[in-house]
Amino acid sequence: MKIHITRQRRKASRLRHALLLLLCAGLSITGCGEKITPGTAQVKRPVVSGVTVATIAPTLVDEYYEAAGTVKAANISYVAGRMMGTVSLLLVREGDAVEKGQLLLTIDDRDVIQKVKQAEFGYQEAAKALESAGQNRELSNVTYERYKKMYEEKAISEQEINQFETKKKVAGLEYQRMQEMVSRAAAGLAEAKVYLDFTRVYSPVKGLVTEKKIQAGSMAVPGVPLLTVESTALYNAEVTVDERLSGKLKAGTPVEVTIAALNRQVAGKVAEVLPAVDPLSRSFTVKVALSGAGLRTGLYANVKIGGTKKEVILVPRTAIVEKGQLSGVYALDSQDIITYRLVRIGKSYAEKREILSGLKPADRIIVQGVEKAVDGGIMGKNQ
Repeated sequence: MKIHITRQRRKASRLRHALLLLLCAGLSITGCGEKITPGTAQVKRPVVSGVTVATIAPTLVDEYYEAAGTVKAANISYVAGRMMGTVSLLLVREGDAVEKGQLLLTIDDRDVIQKVKQAEFGYQEAAKALESAGQNRELSNVTYERYKKMYEEKAISEQEINQFETKKKVAGLEYQRMQEMVSRAAAGLAEAKVYLDFTRVYSPVKGLVTEKKIQAGSMAVPGVPLLTVESTALYNAEVTVDERLSGKLKAGTPVEVTIAALNRQVAGKVAEVLPAVDPLSRSFTVKVALSGAGLRTGLYANVKIGGTKKEVILVPRTAIVEKGQLSGVYALDSQDIITYRLVRIGKSYAEKREILSGLKPADRIIVQGVEKAVDGGIMGKNQ
């Protein structure tokens, strides 16, 4: 029994020894391999191709002051009547194009026509009286000359010649009185015709009817606007600018105006600078002259007033990638690894945008083909 137990213990000991040998052999094999250093594992990055890369360089641009304004016609006429009466005929509507001097509406003129007829009758009567007085004056002059010769020949007395001389003077005074009467009658007729003309309302300018404040059959009151007509020849963009520009802007200064509703830029010039500065807003008003098709009162205008030069970083609009509320560009490091970098955008310069922060000179960014860029990707060798 004792001999059997001893044999089993020897057998178990040999088995443990064999296992230890196998373990040591495995450790030896592992130790013979290369050592793995942390951070040296290779990452497989996506290769990006078909894009255009540009190096950032500062650009010298015009520094400008940007302000919002409103387009207004330079000449807006508020057409009103000059006499009270019922509007008998309305010939235009809002949006109608009118010429200068074109008839817009008429006011009931029946009573004025009667006054004109009465004035014409008075003028005709005065003219007839003047003609009669003229004939009487001529007759008195001829009679006086005839009796004057008789007086010189001692055929009549001095008293008689004095009577004829007096008749001559009276005839002359009567003729003068008739002349004055004709003048008064002519003035009365002219006045009546002026009042008749007041019943016709004409357009003071060539332009568009933008507002109609009365209908046919309504009562027109002197001085109360009936229609609004704005000239289409010239418009102004009225903008409010900061007081720090006071004294720096002069008439004729060129400015750039963008009309969003027309989707175009319009060249303009400062037409007028109102010198008064608003003490509350610390600003003053500038009027910029504009011209061109499609302009209308009330359109929104963005005005850029140029000034000094400054260095800025500009990138094409095509390089900017919007992600939600964030704006960024795809930049490349020294190893050509692509990274999405957030930037802060400033003013617009044609097809480029100013970068206020996030980029610096000599940085490289993707400017074309940004839809192919991948954050964390690497540029292909052929790029």
